[in-house]
Amino acid sequence: MSASPMNVGIIGCGVISTAYIRGAARSRHIHIKSVADIREDAARAQSSAMGVGYAAIDEMLADPSIEIVINLTVPNAHAEVSTRIIKGGKHVYSEKPLTVSVKEARPLLQLAAERGLRVGCAPDTFLGASHQACRALLDDGKIGTVLGGAASFLSRGMEAWHPNPDFFFRPGGGPVLDLGPYYITALVNLLGPVRTVTATASTGYPTRKIGSGDRAGEEIAVETPTSYSALLTFESGARFSLDASWDVWKHQRSPIEIYGTEGSLLVPDPNFFGDEPKVTERGGDWQAVDISAFAFGERNRTLRTGREVADHRSIGVVDMALAIRQGRPHRASGELALHVLDVLLAIGRSAAESRVIEIGSSCDRPPPLSPGLDETVFEVFDQPHPGKVA
Repeated sequence: MSASPMNVGIIGCGVISTAYIRGAARSRHIHIKSVADIREDAARAQSSAMGVGYAAIDEMLADPSIEIVINLTVPNAHAEVSTRIIKGGKHVYSEKPLTVSVKEARPLLQLAAERGLRVGCAPDTFLGASHQACRALLDDGKIGTVLGGAASFLSRGMEAWHPNPDFFFRPGGGPVLDLGPYYITALVNLLGPVRTVTATASTGYPTRKIGSGDRAGEEIAVETPTSYSALLTFESGARFSLDASWDVWKHQRSPIEIYGTEGSLLVPDPNFFGDEPKVTERGGDWQAVDISAFAFGERNRTLRTGREVADHRSIGVVDMALAIRQGRPHRASGELALHVLDVLLAIGRSAAESRVIEIGSSCDRPPPLSPGLDETVFEVFDQPHPGKVA
């Protein structure tokens, strides 16, 4: 496609904004024109550090050349800021979660639909090579009919490295709402929507000690559960156990395991785009899955642990920009994000109320990506996709 890149703005200049700016710089389809933040000094500093324009929020929303605004504010502000973006006549792409309640999310999608605008939402990691290779295996029946599986994201939390971790441990925080979007989105991409949830929860430690930055050594209160165990039943009939905790020092569990009638599949960490899946036919040995035919699997970032990972954040925005121009649905959609949010909140509600929760929303599986080596995979769209655009 020869059209010029679509201009994009960013509201919210925290740590994650750097990943989005770097990701957009690799694309020929989107261009970060300016960044904004309620804290003018933060926006000006990021503008200077990353070589992009600066704008006040009102200025950005009044700029007719900007078509999409990425909302990278804190979760509690997502609904308010995304609504403001839509009322400004812009498509919005939000960092996860879409909002902090389904009650906020539904009017947001309705407002966008009424105004002919798009809502997109992270995570877009399910578009990475690992997860698209796994999707292709499942769609091809490699492990037969999926019966169930297990997912786990277990760690000590982030107070050791994050300079201001307070919101992670307050209501609206916790491991499910923070990391759960990656896992539930990955599972919905692979298996379809969730029908019911039942869960339990606990809090491992009453306080946490900040380990870095100006507040190092300061103790903060833990005001939300930090460990959850849940059972998810999908509309397909598959049943998955899910364990999420910030109370675990070390473990050897796989991020996602899927069990089928003809074999099993190990799915890599859905927080990233690459890494090697493994598959077994019936009781055979594990075999590595070649992901090289799919885009967005190359390692391009070194974590503080020294691990090399594939981090291609912003490809969901690229797909959305092309979808707008092509008049077709985008994959990291508001409909998908609403369902994921509904499931995440149901986990917390089930744990609090000690009962099975029926999920009130549903969604379509996002269309898979065809094999390809770069963002040209977004330029051709020929898979059927019934359902809503937003």
